[in-house]
Amino acid sequence: MIRVTFLGNDGKVATAPENSNLLRVSLREKGGIPFKCGGGLCGTCKCRIEQGIENTDAVKAKERKHLTEAELAEGRRLACQTFLLGDVSVSW
Repeated sequence: MIRVTFLGNDGKVATAPENSNLLRVSLREKGGIPFKCGGGLCGTCKCRIEQGIENTDAVKAKERKHLTEAELAEGRRLACQTFLLGDVSVSW
């Protein structure tokens, strides 16, 4: 199991199986990441991986429509498109 720390929700910590979707973990565990569509179309689930960016999967084409190269370099991702390979801390 991996640990997800939701910094934007008073540091709430949740556990999830490896390769879990970040937005789904947030929904299931009441992590608080905002969202509207859940499918990479609207960009409202934009978040920042503060720690553990190396524990996320590759950036998807849908994310590149909503995030600049500079934002990606800062660790920003769309929660609905991000799958977790290890522990992360996330803010929004």
